[in-house]
Amino acid sequence: MPIPEDVTGDEIDKDVRQELQSLPKTLAEDVARNLVMVARLIDEDPEGAYGYSRVALRLASRVAAVREAAGFAAYATQKYSEALAEFRAARRMTGNTELWPVMADCERGLGRPEKALDMAGAPEVQKLDKAGQVEMRLVAAGARRDMDQLDAAIVTLQSAELASNSIQPWTARLRYAYADALLAVGREGEAREWFAKAIEADRDGSTDASDRLAELDGVEFVDAMDEDDAESETVVTVVVDEDTTTHDEPEATEPEAVESEAVEPEAVESEAVESEATEPETVEPKIVEIKDTTERNTED
Repeated sequence: MPIPEDVTGDEIDKDVRQELQSLPKTLAEDVARNLVMVARLIDEDPEGAYGYSRVALRLASRVAAVREAAGFAAYATQKYSEALAEFRAARRMTGNTELWPVMADCERGLGRPEKALDMAGAPEVQKLDKAGQVEMRLVAAGARRDMDQLDAAIVTLQSAELASNSIQPWTARLRYAYADALLAVGREGEAREWFAKAIEADRDGSTDASDRLAELDGVEFVDAMDEDDAESETVVTVVVDEDTTTHDEPEATEPEAVESEAVEPEAVESEAVESEATEPETVEPKIVEIKDTTERNTED
């Protein structure tokens, strides 16, 4: 698969680079570059990441880091059986348990939540660090929900980590899962509170807690324009009644015909005084219609 020239392979972690030292230099570089592409694409283009992981796996299937990367790429594309096989292979090679929670989640993906719960109670969980134990708790709660044990899912998530005010990398996801579990049983008031707490901890936008909270509050977001409208400009056409005049262009009038020559002198004098004392009335143009048209920028 094509790899951009700016990808050298040096971008990988030093631990992975050390694992690749068992390979010939040229082969190690090829594997490293493919692993970099997996890491680059796994969030935005899981299928692309999966393709690069298969190349790396074909080149170096006996390297634990390669099996682990292949497992995560398969997991991202919901190929849970394949992902579980790769994670098990990586665990056999390294002997560590850090992949235990994601392996349990693969069991959920395969429709075996009972197996995931068994793994949540296994001794391997005690060997996990705090982040791993929280991840295992999230998987166990998800398995409970898969089995329609909604109240049990809520209890599973209740922990010292949930109650803590300390913000950790996993705090937002834990609070979000708890809010979602509360909402599933109809406890909307509490769910709203915990979605708000999840937003406070979600510094990198890893959840959609803000959207869920807005939904509970009845706020609806509507796009004001689509991609085509973004390049359009609005032209407002003002149509002025032609019968109206402006102060700058006074309407021309003809003198009124005098019906009778017998005009009282006092009346004429009175009209002249009134005419001198009165400022000419300014007639503003009358807008009778406003047309809103859209001119779009199109290519010939």
